[in-house]
Amino acid sequence: MSQAQRPLDEAKANLVQQQTQVKLAQQELDRTSTLVPKGFATVELLDQRRQQMDGAVAAQTAATHKVAEAQHALDAATHDVELYRINILDNSLVAPRDGRIQYRVANVGEVLPAGGKVFTMLDTSYVYMDIYLPTADAGRVRLGSEARIVLDAYPPHVIPAKVVFVSSQAQFTPKTVETKDERDKLMFRIRVRIDPERLRGRAELVRSGLPGMAHLRTDPLMVWPPKLQASAPP
Repeated sequence: MSQAQRPLDEAKANLVQQQTQVKLAQQELDRTSTLVPKGFATVELLDQRRQQMDGAVAAQTAATHKVAEAQHALDAATHDVELYRINILDNSLVAPRDGRIQYRVANVGEVLPAGGKVFTMLDTSYVYMDIYLPTADAGRVRLGSEARIVLDAYPPHVIPAKVVFVSSQAQFTPKTVETKDERDKLMFRIRVRIDPERLRGRAELVRSGLPGMAHLRTDPLMVWPPKLQASAPP
C-alpha cells in the first residue's frame, strides 16, 4: 500500500507547485494589464502573459486530475489489502483458548466439510478427573467441595481441586429401579477440576488420560490428613 501512497504524495506536491505557478501567472497578467494602457508594456507582452496564465491553469487542472487518480489507486489498494487481510483471517486456524496440540486430524491437501476438524487440542486450562460414587456418598457431595487428586504418574504430588459437577442421573444401572439393593448399586459421576491459576505456565506438564485417585471432603470442618496436604506445584 506504500507503493500507492507515494504517487499520491508526489501528485499532491505537484499540484501545490502548479497552484503557485497559477498565482504567479495571475500576478504578472494583472501587472501587465495595468501597464499596457499607460504605454509601459506592449499588447504583445499582454498576450504572452495571458498564454502563460492559460498554460498554468491547464497544468493545474492536469495536476488536480493526477491527484484524483492517485487517490483512487490508493483507495483500490487499501480495499485489496483489507480483502487480503479478511481472506487471511478466514483461512487461519485460531484456537478458542490456550492449549496444546495433541495430534493432527487432517493432512495438507485434504478437503474438509464445514466444521471439519484439523487438529485435536488439549485445553490445558481445564484439567479434571471424573470419579464415580455410590448413592450414599454422592448425596453428601456439593458443588465447590474441596478435593485432592493424586496421579499414579506423580504420587508425591497432591493436587488440590474442587467439585464442579455432580451428575443428577445414575450410571451403570437402569434409570428406574425398584429394590433397595439395586438402589445401593447406583453410581453417580462426580467431576473435580484443578484450579486454572495453578495450571498457568505449566501447560507442558498436562497430560490427558492419566489414571489416579481423587479424594473428596464432604465435611468442610474435616482436616485433610498429612498425606493429602496440598504439595507445591511441580
